[in-house]
Amino acid sequence: MIHSLFLINASGDIFLEKHWKSVVSRSVCDYFFEAQERASEAENVPPVIPTPHHYLLSVYRHKIFFVAVIQSEVPPLFVIEFLHRVVDTFQDYFGSTNVGDQLPTGQLSVVPWRRTGVKYTNNEAYFDVIEEIDAIIDKSGSTITAEIQGVIDACVKLTGMPDLTLSFMNPRLLDDVSFHPCVRFKRWESERILSFIPPDGNFRLLSYHVSAQNLVAIPVYVKHNISFRDNSSLGRFEITVGPKQTMGKTVEGVMVTSQMPKGVLNMTLTPSQGTHIFDPVTKLLSWDVGKINPQKLPSLKGSVSLQAGTSKPDENPTINLQFKIQQLAISGLKVNRLDMYGEKYKPFKGIKYMTKAGKFQVRT
Repeated sequence: MIHSLFLINASGDIFLEKHWKSVVSRSVCDYFFEAQERASEAENVPPVIPTPHHYLLSVYRHKIFFVAVIQSEVPPLFVIEFLHRVVDTFQDYFGSTNVGDQLPTGQLSVVPWRRTGVKYTNNEAYFDVIEEIDAIIDKSGSTITAEIQGVIDACVKLTGMPDLTLSFMNPRLLDDVSFHPCVRFKRWESERILSFIPPDGNFRLLSYHVSAQNLVAIPVYVKHNISFRDNSSLGRFEITVGPKQTMGKTVEGVMVTSQMPKGVLNMTLTPSQGTHIFDPVTKLLSWDVGKINPQKLPSLKGSVSLQAGTSKPDENPTINLQFKIQQLAISGLKVNRLDMYGEKYKPFKGIKYMTKAGKFQVRT
């Protein structure tokens, strides 16, 4: 029925439009403006205006014209009544719909992502540097591929209109960077400093990618001894997980999973720590390790029962790891300082780091 809807103020400005099918050009409103000029009062604008290809049906309420564009003949009173109900709905939801001459204070500002008049009793700015490492390690322990997907998430609750700068010890590590619109890109290009007026609350300041393999440190290793013998219904399974290049930080939340070959009937294993489950239907082994103690590395050892008469599996199973490391960005990225300008108070500032596994696979 209604193809498009335009909201026009008394000065003739189209400040809102909605299209339900294809977009109708604003030039269709020229016929409405001509009728408006001929009318002595706003209330005297004809409610139905025919054009060569459309009909314009309008109502005038709260100093705003609601103009509907119709492409085919319909009962005009039906459309006009519908527009009145639209206005009633707007008024119930927004209150008065009068269009003022000034922007409402405390709502909009020259910075589109931040409203004015923000006030907090406790002024705080927190930043989380989170890196997710994807890697494939071959059976000898060498890295086949490794890359890092990183983000810096912010939670900023600051009064007024603060202007922040965030600098890094080693900004050249950041590659393939995507910024929030608040970041001044030219300053980043010239000085490698993040300068921005932050949105209020939670937002993602930037995301980045580190793909240079010599820059990606592998934080954990797996020693493995998985073997199957020909013409035997038994195999050997032994893995040990340890930390590697973690800067002394604890590796926690470690979970090891491995999809065993179809010929495996059962596994009799003993973990030095944590709990394990083997599902004989799906052939999935899961070992919930927990934290890694460098003085006593966690291990899982035991035997594998194979179906009698089957040949030795063609390939050994791969091992998938999940883990996280608090207060460490595995790329080596580190925030140097956070400064605030434009406001006189001193905010509380905090930076946290975390590394976690993405798709981390060890081949055996």
